[in-house]
Amino acid sequence: MDIKGNILMERYELGRLLGQGTFAKVYFARHLRTGQSVAIKVIDKDKVSRVGLINQIKREISIMRLVRHPNILLLYEVMATKTKIYFALEYAKGGELFDKVAKGKLKEHTARKYFQQLINAIDFCHSRGVYHRDLKPENLLLDENENLKVSDFGLSALAESKRQDGMLHTTCGTPAYVAPEVINRGGYDGDKADVWSCGVILYVLLAGYLPFHDSNLVEMYRKIGKSEFRIPNWFPPEVRRLLLKILDPNPISRISIAKIKENPWFQKGKIAREPRNETENKVLVPPPSSDGASGSSITDPEENQEVMNPPNMNAFDIISLSPGFDLTALFVEPRQKKEARFTIWQPASIIISKLEDVAKLLRMKVSKREAGLLKIEALDEGRKGILSIDAEIFELTPSFHLVEVKKSNGDTLEYQKVVDEGLRPGLEDIMWDWQSDEQAPPQQEQQVQPQQDQFTGDGVKRSITSTSPLEAKILVPGPSTSVATLILGLVSMLPRHIKFVSCEEFGCRIS
Repeated sequence: MDIKGNILMERYELGRLLGQGTFAKVYFARHLRTGQSVAIKVIDKDKVSRVGLINQIKREISIMRLVRHPNILLLYEVMATKTKIYFALEYAKGGELFDKVAKGKLKEHTARKYFQQLINAIDFCHSRGVYHRDLKPENLLLDENENLKVSDFGLSALAESKRQDGMLHTTCGTPAYVAPEVINRGGYDGDKADVWSCGVILYVLLAGYLPFHDSNLVEMYRKIGKSEFRIPNWFPPEVRRLLLKILDPNPISRISIAKIKENPWFQKGKIAREPRNETENKVLVPPPSSDGASGSSITDPEENQEVMNPPNMNAFDIISLSPGFDLTALFVEPRQKKEARFTIWQPASIIISKLEDVAKLLRMKVSKREAGLLKIEALDEGRKGILSIDAEIFELTPSFHLVEVKKSNGDTLEYQKVVDEGLRPGLEDIMWDWQSDEQAPPQQEQQVQPQQDQFTGDGVKRSITSTSPLEAKILVPGPSTSVATLILGLVSMLPRHIKFVSCEEFGCRIS
């Protein structure tokens, strides 16, 4: 049984009902281990199967894993039984933006803040080839800090859904918010259609009512097709001009998101910095994500300033770091990894201190979390939001550690630049070896010349000698050096075409 009492799969304690629809119910819940508040969406498999929506559910899961942004509701994990599908989602304590607008129009600066966050989120979606197609205040949630969260990607489409004409053709969305070209059924650009919906939302925020409304649906569609609406006299002139560009019935001449972000009214005042995503600092479980984002258990980074005790790695963890022994592809779909690892002969406290120093030079900040996990965040907003990097420290011996870094948010190219031009050279003076999961270019096999390289750490001399081009042996002067240390040393140094064969009491042979 998936639910015993009010406990779901021995992971979540279910609470009050937050809402329900035709195929799903949403409950407030808490993660049993971390205490993190979440929303659990319960979908009835039988109901969605009868109406042919299973593929839509699968697409929604894929898309929510793809679009991880501070202004997009976070999907933590998906669980399923024979009869139910469960989404563990970020809990938006502030409820729907619709409820706020239903009480009356918003002040200009408040409406601008929400509009800025909406545009930032949709711009990010489009950069990932995702088109929402059902933007409306009911699908915009607010967190406890009044920051906007785009939700409900059930009708969204991916760029590969376009037909040969480069257009989307499925007519969908909420009538009052859909673009004229969607109604006309002649094919449409997903990004242009989303821009129109954002314009309708901006109007609603500032006016308190819809620009296109009629009890007769045909008449309402006529008004939408001609962009026939009245602008209230309290709208500032800048907003009037911007709305006329957004609610242009011609998608070709309609303003783009890039131009909206350059608009003086949009930029007026301090543009809302991408909010600090609490779910990134208080991550429930490592969320399954296509871009490698990850998290850790809950802790307050401002309170946890003491030196952390990093987790230990067992032999299986160490061996799996070798590309030749990586069995991930047997269990999960292949993906392009964006991880890098390096080994250091220093205590964890020195590594953390060094990371903090490097972060300052890169105009980034370090938040400490439990179990050897740190978050490195940029102070300034990048192309796709705030760049955020997870750095996790693993203990092999008290003075020998492996550090793994991976992108959890932001632009991949910006991340790669920080790693290659910032972290790597900045840690060079304490680093022993660096290993990246990026595909390495093919290298010609080199002849290993007999030589002796010496490494010093913990007062013990490590020597590597080679006896032939295809054979090498690590000599250990005594039992004080752990086997784990030796294995990791080998794994981190081995070319991808060399495989680990065996370990002996005083050495490891490779061939």
